[in-house]
Amino acid sequence: MSMTSDRKTGFGMDALQPGIERDGDSWIFRAYAPVREILRETERVSQGAASDNILVSRLRPSVFFLDGEPHRELRTAIARFFAPRTVDKEYGEFIDREVDELLEQLERDGRADLSQLGMQLAVAVAARVVGLTDSVRPGMDRRIDTLLDGQDVMKGASTNPLRKLGSNLDGFRKIGAFYLLDVLPAIRARKKQPKDDVISHLITKDYNHLEILVECLTYGVAGMVTTREFISVAAWHMLEDEGLRRTYVEAERDERRRLLHEILRLEPVASNLWRRVTEDLTIEYAGENHHIPAGSMIMLDLRTASADPEAVGQEPLRVHPGRPLPPGVAAQALAFGDGAHKCPGAFLAIHETDLFLHRLLSLPVRLVGEPRLYFNDLLKSYEIRDLILELSAGGP
Repeated sequence: MSMTSDRKTGFGMDALQPGIERDGDSWIFRAYAPVREILRETERVSQGAASDNILVSRLRPSVFFLDGEPHRELRTAIARFFAPRTVDKEYGEFIDREVDELLEQLERDGRADLSQLGMQLAVAVAARVVGLTDSVRPGMDRRIDTLLDGQDVMKGASTNPLRKLGSNLDGFRKIGAFYLLDVLPAIRARKKQPKDDVISHLITKDYNHLEILVECLTYGVAGMVTTREFISVAAWHMLEDEGLRRTYVEAERDERRRLLHEILRLEPVASNLWRRVTEDLTIEYAGENHHIPAGSMIMLDLRTASADPEAVGQEPLRVHPGRPLPPGVAAQALAFGDGAHKCPGAFLAIHETDLFLHRLLSLPVRLVGEPRLYFNDLLKSYEIRDLILELSAGGP
């Protein structure tokens, strides 16, 4: 299907059809309704990421890999750190201070790479929530960046992000540096003086050091990197569309966040998820029954499902603030996932992005040159680099 598109991110993955397709022993789901159905199916589909990594399989499973009641219990215990009330009450002033420092840095230098500013903010905020605040050496944002080096081409699917991280010595070296310089000091500090954060909670549940490292990678690293990319892509849209920028800057908070959700719907940072069918399953779509045998893997194309005109209406590849949506369809569609494994940090990501971008885009700042775009095969997400901002003497 060919249609006018506002998307900044691409890689030739914008075909909206077919909605369901078989690919050998696997399946690809692109249409909104069946993708959401699979994400909400807990009896016949394993929602936890498949893990065939020997090291990980011998640990207490991370929330990323769990299903059923064990997942619900751990998810409920940790999700409170990301709840809207907690974010507003506990992190609001902290985020404001971080934004102050970043904007002072921009005003002092007159020029900055937004992808670097966004990473500094995302790391600082996620570190506060998770408890990674006692690093023995500065530069945690750079160490995390090296953990998830992007690629400019797709190199095949992986169901387990930790598998690729630990697949070679260089990966172990990077993880080791993150553990020794960031995670271990945080564990030691919280054993002496617990705080209200994720690491302190895990210690009370007798998680060992390696299990805490896995949770830090799950909750911290992935959240930091994806938030950085969303900050970049949302700013990119508004820096190149003066009307959209003005609408955002002049709007009240709820309207601004609806606009951010619309951009996220169009540009989901994570493009796909994998799920395993545990019992024979039949999915009805477009008048046809699709029989999926137990053991099959399903790739859920969140990017395409979030642009399904059957769910989000006309011109699904355009940015339309205030887009009318049918009941039950979220403003961001499936960009944060759905069901039991929906992103727990969704509110926090929008909250910090809005606090930062509203102040940033109110400044006389403009985009210089053309950003570079890559695809991170590990996270199945885009990466935006060299998004250079420059302050000018005039208005925005």
